[in-house]
Amino acid sequence: MSEHPEAPELPGVTIGVSGPSRKGTAQRLINLGLRLHGARTHYIRPGDRIDVDLLDGLVLSGGTHVHPSNYGQEPQVTARYDRQRDSTDIHLLKRAEDLGIPVFGICRGAQFINVFHGGSLCQNVTPLRENTRHRPLLLPLQTVRLVRDSRLGRLMHNPVIGANRIHSQAIKRLGRNLRVTALDNDLFVQAIENTGRQWLMGVQWHPEYLLYHAGHRRIFSHFVQAAEARKLERLERRSDTAD
Repeated sequence: MSEHPEAPELPGVTIGVSGPSRKGTAQRLINLGLRLHGARTHYIRPGDRIDVDLLDGLVLSGGTHVHPSNYGQEPQVTARYDRQRDSTDIHLLKRAEDLGIPVFGICRGAQFINVFHGGSLCQNVTPLRENTRHRPLLLPLQTVRLVRDSRLGRLMHNPVIGANRIHSQAIKRLGRNLRVTALDNDLFVQAIENTGRQWLMGVQWHPEYLLYHAGHRRIFSHFVQAAEARKLERLERRSDTAD
């Protein structure tokens, strides 16, 4: 018998994925990106009242536009909105912040993180583009420049990457306790992260459609690792309290 018993294996993490009422291709690919790295997923629809304490991480996926009333404006464009989803995501972000669990925002999710922190959005960037094409890009043909000294910059191993573009809104006024970590060639914000202790990142593109690229897979991998680290920290704290 070994003198040193093996440490018990940490149970797998559970990641909540917030999305529209009907799960689409993007949400299924997000699930795949998380499961590739050993995470379980729980899908959260608008209006669901999930106990966030049971989650180890939270993903805010893409979808409808964030309603401008969330940042003190009226709608200036014709767009699809989901006020119930906005309310659900506000609740999820509040609890995730209270608990310190990792949060990853994709497209709308990154925009919503910024609004949650008091920032605003440009409701339509299309007519403002000068150095980039107006049409959507599903392939990684958009040039994105990263801040080297950032979580994302260290993950991608390159200061310039290719990304897709499936959005017409973008971050305008940056929210509190956030920093910009990537820009496109028109200087629209492409990624943000927080300046505090909580692991929080938002990207304007859709890395779930780019899982065939190692760099974009690493975003999911690093997020799952952060969720695992946070779960271990919470378990150790509970153990210390029980002792």
